Amino acid sequence: MQWVDKIKHLKIVLVVMAVVIALLSLGVSHYLVKDLSREEEQKMEVWAEAMRTLNIATAETDLNLVLTVINGNNTIPIVVLDKAGEVQTFRNIELKAKVDTLEVLKAMAQGMKMSKDPIQISLDEGEDADYIEICYDESLILRRLASYPYVQLGVVFIFVAVAIFALLSSKKMEQNKVWVGLSKETAHQLGTPISSLMAWTEILKDKYADDELIPEMSKDVNRLQVIADRFSKIGSMPEPKDENLNEVLERVLAYIERRASNKVKIVRQFPSNSIKVKMNASLFEWVIENLCKNAIDAMDGQGTITLRVTDAERKVEVEVEDTGKGIAKSHRKMVFTPGFTTKKRGWGLGLSLAKRIVEEYHKGRIYVKSSEVNKGTIFCVELKK
Repeated sequence: MQWVDKIKHLKIVLVVMAVVIALLSLGVSHYLVKDLSREEEQKMEVWAEAMRTLNIATAETDLNLVLTVINGNNTIPIVVLDKAGEVQTFRNIELKAKVDTLEVLKAMAQGMKMSKDPIQISLDEGEDADYIEICYDESLILRRLASYPYVQLGVVFIFVAVAIFALLSSKKMEQNKVWVGLSKETAHQLGTPISSLMAWTEILKDKYADDELIPEMSKDVNRLQVIADRFSKIGSMPEPKDENLNEVLERVLAYIERRASNKVKIVRQFPSNSIKVKMNASLFEWVIENLCKNAIDAMDGQGTITLRVTDAERKVEVEVEDTGKGIAKSHRKMVFTPGFTTKKRGWGLGLSLAKRIVEEYHKGRIYVKSSEVNKGTIFCVELKK
């Protein structure tokens, strides 16, 4: 549970850092764009004055400075219109071949007027004075600078996403190694005492042939052997075989019924026909056992467990429903997280191992289908046919 909280806090910190960086970047870029935009407007006022001087120039006017100012604008797109709205000239605009140049420029000028107020220059005096309109837009550099923060924002969020993914992947690999190591070591450590117990039960059978407890002891020893075999298969990819699902589930329920109190009622809702599914029976039985044991714990040892099988065209659904405490909405996404448990005892590994067995070994799916506090929970396991 602590590890889950640490990862959650770390993800929150990374996201907050990304948001702060993005906001700072947006703020700085906003002020830069604003300053550059103001500077471009001032340049256009100077350029407009140069155009006015050029239009009213006489033979005695020195045009060197005027032409230097006009030709010095190599970034800001400009369209100059006369009083009638006809295009007089333009600068820094690329036009495609085989288009009506004048109509395109007029349309661009109208768009420029909508984004920025044009500069109007009178060429003579009087109410009907002739004039020109200088329509302009932001330079390409300014537009790129304005869009840069959003690109940077995307890069920051991608970086955070990759960092979180890498963190979770490394932790998952570490968990897998720990689980596999513990499972193999547990199976190894159980092997010797189980072999000894099996030998002792055989001796007891010969010596006390009529004792009714010896067969029960033998069943428990065989059960230990099954558990050790399950642990030994964690970390490897056991070969799936065609199994009768109804028979597999019956074996699990027979084991649960022998060990559950008589206050627990188990209801079977199986199709009458046999259902063949590729699986590793031993590991899949472990999944159903875990779900049933959790259901009994959730019901405090009394209630009803319903095992329901739905046979669809391409998949089989196995539902384990209980009448227990239910799962709070805030916990539903965390029930399969290693280490998460709401019980006072336990490691919180049962459901995470069940998820691994179903998804990695059987290519299926396990999830909380529905749950209501104080009414019960339905876990669903989907297997491909």
